[in-house]
Amino acid sequence: MFNAFFEKLKNGLSKTKDGLTDRIGEMLNLYVTIDDELYDELEEILITSDIGVETALEIINRVRIKVKEDRIKQPSEVNNCLKQVLIEMMDSNEENSLISKTPSILLIVGVNGVGKTTSIGKIAAKLKNDNKKILLAAADTFRAAAIDQLEVWSNRASVDLVKHQEGSDPAAVVFDAIQAAKSRKVDVLICDTAGRLHNKKNLMDELGKINKIIEREFSEAQKQTLLVLDATTGQNAVQQAKQFMDVCKVDGIILTKLDGTAKGGVVISIKHQLNIPVKLIGVGEGIDDLQEFVPKDFVEALFE
Repeated sequence: MFNAFFEKLKNGLSKTKDGLTDRIGEMLNLYVTIDDELYDELEEILITSDIGVETALEIINRVRIKVKEDRIKQPSEVNNCLKQVLIEMMDSNEENSLISKTPSILLIVGVNGVGKTTSIGKIAAKLKNDNKKILLAAADTFRAAAIDQLEVWSNRASVDLVKHQEGSDPAAVVFDAIQAAKSRKVDVLICDTAGRLHNKKNLMDELGKINKIIEREFSEAQKQTLLVLDATTGQNAVQQAKQFMDVCKVDGIILTKLDGTAKGGVVISIKHQLNIPVKLIGVGEGIDDLQEFVPKDFVEALFE
């Protein structure tokens, strides 16, 4: 199973590998000595791979120190130094599993178009395969398509859905979903929420109302707010995350469409700049292509 997942990860990251680690390998082969010019070129490749200036500078600084400490003289060996630095930067001891206790409630936030509803469907299918009892709540009530899409995914994953009419109060949907989750002894309640980031005040009020209901009606549940970001938007995804962090506490990131972009380096940037765990990554269109994010596997897949 691990090998199958790793192969899928490698295939999903092929565009990022072409634009990042393969380019670095080719560049290092052109150098005879490790000098400032080499580091400048390495920095440029990192920045153009959407790792971001701040993160790229930190990586270069750490690589320089490691090269000095390990007394590395061959430019080709810088590649392995870079790999070790990335693993150190990405890996942490924090709890990274999606569900560590039940009952759990997941609030899924993110702007329209990032793959929010699709991610919810895939999470539902993934958790159901782990023998969890799942319920979905269609609390993105301002977009009729969101309710319909979630219904399609609930059918596909064979899980129940609580929904109201378009335009109804999202907090009322969550209230009803919590009552249903408790009476049906559901393990995980997953709530789709609105993604109207252009109107922060409304979104903040709405999420505040939903959170109050969760605290009052479902205090025994472990609550997480997960933000869905589209990897193809690169550094814009980091900016989007910062805007959401102004509105609500974000416990984890779901990064979609990694297979469709050469900007997969944004994962490194998210970890370094935001210090929020990336919980899941999307590396394909299939229902089982949303994988738990393991930093070491991610780096290994880039360098294989």
